[in-house]
Amino acid sequence: MIHESHSHLHSQTNPKERRGKRAKKRKQHSVRSMAAFMFSSLLLLLFLSCATNSIPVTSSEYGNDYLVSSRLVSDAAVEKQSHFRFYCHIIVNSSNPTAVRVAAASETNKSSTYFGLVVLMDDPLTTGPDVNSKLVGRAQGFNAAAGLYKVEFFMAMNFIFTDGKFNGSTIAILGHNEVFIAVREMPIVGGSGLFRFARGYVQARTYSHDLVTRDAVVEYNVFVNHY
Repeated sequence: MIHESHSHLHSQTNPKERRGKRAKKRKQHSVRSMAAFMFSSLLLLLFLSCATNSIPVTSSEYGNDYLVSSRLVSDAAVEKQSHFRFYCHIIVNSSNPTAVRVAAASETNKSSTYFGLVVLMDDPLTTGPDVNSKLVGRAQGFNAAAGLYKVEFFMAMNFIFTDGKFNGSTIAILGHNEVFIAVREMPIVGGSGLFRFARGYVQARTYSHDLVTRDAVVEYNVFVNHY
């Protein structure tokens, strides 16, 4: 009898206690739902991050406050490669030199490699090794002796065409020139006129060099990609 009364009292739960249990269950369900939502959100962020990293970034995708325009290039614009050969005449010992010394370091005259020497040039470009052959352009820029142990020049130079359909167009060269090796290769870094967006390389070969006057003729083969 006592046992039955105890069971009967136990089964009749206080309403306040039942409400507390229901609130606790709702809270637990809410926590589980929030955890599931956060986990799903994390997976989505990871997916988007991977997708973003797999797409190559172009200049139009950032800094659009300074992007003036962006358009597709016509399919009709076909890149081609042109090969030019001409001769550069470096005239030092003359009343009208085309290459002149404009700067030097205090140690340049003691250096076997002319280290620190800067030479400015405006050399004629002709179709043949004879300076009197047809003039097709000028080589303008500077050479800076940058080698401590070898005669090596840093070259920044423009080939400026003055003949035919290329008149007024330019090809820009920037690179390393070790003058006493047979073939020196330097990159083409740009151009103008018919050589806009130019890329390629030039090969320089010394055709002749007068050790007394220091005058020289250099053959240039130019391989340039352009549109």
